[in-house]
Amino acid sequence: MATYIFGHTTPDLDSIVGAISLSYLKNQLGEDTIASRQGEINPETEFVLNKFGFEAPVLKTSYAGENVYLVDHSDLLQSPDDIKEATILGIVDHHKLGDITTDTPLECWIRPIGCSNTVIKEMFDYYDIEIPADIASIMLCAILSDTVIFKSPTCTKIDTKVVKELASIAGIEDYKALGMEMFTVKSDVAGATAKELILRDFKNFEIDDKKIGVGQLEVVDLSLFDNMKDELHKTMQEIKDSENKEIVMLLLTDIMIEGSQILVCCDDNTIIEKAFDILLENNEAWMKGVMSRKKQITPFLEKAYREL
Repeated sequence: MATYIFGHTTPDLDSIVGAISLSYLKNQLGEDTIASRQGEINPETEFVLNKFGFEAPVLKTSYAGENVYLVDHSDLLQSPDDIKEATILGIVDHHKLGDITTDTPLECWIRPIGCSNTVIKEMFDYYDIEIPADIASIMLCAILSDTVIFKSPTCTKIDTKVVKELASIAGIEDYKALGMEMFTVKSDVAGATAKELILRDFKNFEIDDKKIGVGQLEVVDLSLFDNMKDELHKTMQEIKDSENKEIVMLLLTDIMIEGSQILVCCDDNTIIEKAFDILLENNEAWMKGVMSRKKQITPFLEKAYREL
């Protein structure tokens, strides 16, 4: 029976490429694995896969009775609804440890670095498996995306070192130019609805039984959203109400000036203002230097709630 490898719900480039690269590694080690995904791919991922000649992993949303590896997450809310009915053989991630538990021992590679594909590159090195040029290319792209071309506070020296090594394998000389090409694609919001944009890179969390959703859009120019704010706020409220969430937030991240405009939908804004030491005006605030949801948003929300 084949083992499925997949990333989190609303998959981003790291989770899609992580499924592909980890599946290749495991197959080289003699396991029978299939790269899969829980949702539709976003424009950036489609661009990268097309550029380097890859098909998207198979779409699969039910994993009951299957053997699986998880990439880029270890939270129940970011996993399939029936994940407890699957056998988890391993987790490869770069986030905090989530709430998934297992009945049997498992392989875990969880590192405090900028991208899951950086971890997977370390796995290739550990097992002394050669990385093909095309897979090195998409792994490099995933790291550039997750680290915002090394600008994110989550980026480490290990990530930059791995990008250089993958670039050498792939024969890519100007990887920063490739990164900017990716973010230009990522910045294209034309034709997308407010809901599609909010959910393009959206993650669900629970803090003391409170449901929280945080989306993020990384672009090269925040003026793209000048005429969209009202619709974004309205749609965030609809998502909050329909899913009974405590908070819905959207980070509009400008990678050029390195900061985020946050849009907030919350019954009580004081929890947000306390968490980030800011003053919201019309449910918005500019947060200089904020680039990372996992390092600069969710930990502060958790701390604020637990100090109530």
